[in-house]
Amino acid sequence: MTTQRAEAAAAPAIDIRFGQVGLIQVLIWTTDPGAILDELTGRVATAPKFFQRTAVSLDVGPLGREPSLEEMRGVLEAVRRAGICPVGLSSGSAAAQALTKPLDLPLLPPFREFQPPAEAVGRARRVEPAPAQAEPAGALAQVHAHPVRSGQRLYARGRDLVVTAMVGAGAEVIADGCVHVYGALRGRAVAGARGETAARVFCQEFHAELVSIAGVFRVFETLPPELAGKPVQAWLDGDALHFERLGA
Repeated sequence: MTTQRAEAAAAPAIDIRFGQVGLIQVLIWTTDPGAILDELTGRVATAPKFFQRTAVSLDVGPLGREPSLEEMRGVLEAVRRAGICPVGLSSGSAAAQALTKPLDLPLLPPFREFQPPAEAVGRARRVEPAPAQAEPAGALAQVHAHPVRSGQRLYARGRDLVVTAMVGAGAEVIADGCVHVYGALRGRAVAGARGETAARVFCQEFHAELVSIAGVFRVFETLPPELAGKPVQAWLDGDALHFERLGA
């Protein structure tokens, strides 16, 4: 018994590792809790499976000023009431950092310097790409010849990603360039992960849970139903995602 206790005491209780975690960024344009709650409730209602209990980072950069502690408490309450889980603040300012302790939230690195878009259309659907070291220009596409199953994630840094099999529901394929799926796409496809607006998503059989290009995304409930099961390409024009059947 003593030996067993000694072995248990010697074994580590935890292990800490660095890993990539996909995190939605919510850009805060107002501190009006009512307006935030109305907007988020509507978004959650259009795609409840995607947004419900989703972890998000709040970026206060679009406000153009530093919010007060009471304002941020109201913002957080509205976000939580909508069924979304704020897990941190994104800002590079010292004032925002000072808010994190009384709010009991971490300060997350800003994804990139905020620049207001020419138009506000679709702005709440933009997910800012996280910074990462780019691969050399002209790098060959990363090819994956096996099915990507639920819970798996593939990332092609600095290049296109080519999957010659199916992408299952709950799986995620990500590329800094284009995403090509020569099979059924049932999971999530993220192209232009570092902000490349010319990136595209191509698939042989369209059943995607989510499609994102340069941070602008649409979820299953808002994707064109007439394209289900068809060969499809998606591209970005401003803040609008477009979809059409390949060969049309």
